Amino acid sequence: MPLTGLEVPESRVAAANTAPVHDDRPCVLYWMIAARRGTWNFGLQRAAEWASRLGKPLVVLEALRTGYPWASDRFHAFVLQGMADNRRHFSGTGARYYAYVEPAPGAGSGLLEALACEAAVIVTDDFPAFFLRRMVAATAARLPVRVETVDSNGIVPMRACPGPFPTAYAFRRFLQKTLPAHLQAFPKPDPLQGLALPRPPRLPDRIASRWPEAGDALLAATAEALAVLPIDHSVGITETRGGAEAASATVDRFLAERLARYLDDRAHPDHDASSGLSPYLHFGHMSAHQVFSALMTRERWTTRALSTSASGKREGWWGASPAAESFLDELITWRELGYVTCHHQADYDRYQSLPGWARDTLAARAVDRRAHVYSLDQFERALTHDRVWNAAQAQLVREGRLHNYLRMLWGKKILEWTATPQDALAVMVELNNKYALDGRDPNSYSGIFWVLGRYDRPWAPQRPIFGSIRYMSSENTLRKLRMKEYLRRYAPDAPGLVT
Repeated sequence: MPLTGLEVPESRVAAANTAPVHDDRPCVLYWMIAARRGTWNFGLQRAAEWASRLGKPLVVLEALRTGYPWASDRFHAFVLQGMADNRRHFSGTGARYYAYVEPAPGAGSGLLEALACEAAVIVTDDFPAFFLRRMVAATAARLPVRVETVDSNGIVPMRACPGPFPTAYAFRRFLQKTLPAHLQAFPKPDPLQGLALPRPPRLPDRIASRWPEAGDALLAATAEALAVLPIDHSVGITETRGGAEAASATVDRFLAERLARYLDDRAHPDHDASSGLSPYLHFGHMSAHQVFSALMTRERWTTRALSTSASGKREGWWGASPAAESFLDELITWRELGYVTCHHQADYDRYQSLPGWARDTLAARAVDRRAHVYSLDQFERALTHDRVWNAAQAQLVREGRLHNYLRMLWGKKILEWTATPQDALAVMVELNNKYALDGRDPNSYSGIFWVLGRYDRPWAPQRPIFGSIRYMSSENTLRKLRMKEYLRRYAPDAPGLVT
């Protein structure tokens, strides 16, 4: 029984199996795995629509396993802080929020199957990277109840795009032709507002006793609470707090304090004019739709300001301020380009997914002598000869983030200082995914693979090691950017290049 005629666009919804809806079961289940928020969420909205149509209560399951790749205190804390926010949010709604944190690998096995026996239909999130899409497909295949996936990732539904795009310019042209229609189909800010759903039932004892809900002490995400979990405790909690409440505060602070200087200062590490939103977008604590709405409300913008030209140019199309247009190109063009690639290319994280010209030129220069070759351990501990690189790596390890411009240089130097480009890819993926709060994300893979030629073009002249891959140097970076304070903060005693 498909659900039609309601407000979530059908281009965002897909059936993950062929099982039926069971009208005789007591609830609708929203399995929250990527859009970890109670607002501006097409997945939650779709589940609420099912619950309203069937006259069933809504149960929201948000679970956190221990055995995911790169599981650590850093990522666990960020997710748990979001769970604490979600518990507070849903306590004031008609939905039943169920937070489960796995105490040991495999302890959560069987939970979803048990809840599926209570569910008329299951709705979950469609996230195209990491292990989530494989997990959903494998789980849905063995469940005897309809499972739907909902794309709440970006402004444009991934399925609305005909395939991956070779460059940001090509994707931008596509956006400029198609985006206006999608700006008319935003999720509800509060998907549960105004719904009169039946009171959620108690969890059956067989479920509540075997898979007990996370307590408030664990959701506080202190180092002491995390110490008992079998995760990597060497990757510590950062000062960046997770959750929808922190995400909203970060949006407000960016718009009030940083947007006006975003265009001029974003590239300079000393000024730190970036939005700080990428971790919240990655973990689903913040919706791109919410960010867009807040920005354009501040701009007093309407769709009438859009240009009718699909030129692919970055500037002038939105009819907003230059700083806003620069930010929108990051939020929509570059971010969603990565999501579309991951959606359409199953090998998005494999070396062979690079464009042919990039693989050819890297192969031709693979025999070039490297002046420096560092091990993964040396990279991880920022033990290179280059103070600029060491500072960027120190920021990544300490704070879980890389400065936006230095992220590109960071990757280019890894390519230069590893024995093969395949080794470079492995080092970038490992360090980024282990330490970055916004790692393991389509946008992160865009940045990593851009270093090796994805979304780029051949550059002249040919260079050792790089061939026709775009080259960057720390010397030029020091000349171009204001970063003395950055270097003092992150590499105060490091030898190497000019300070």
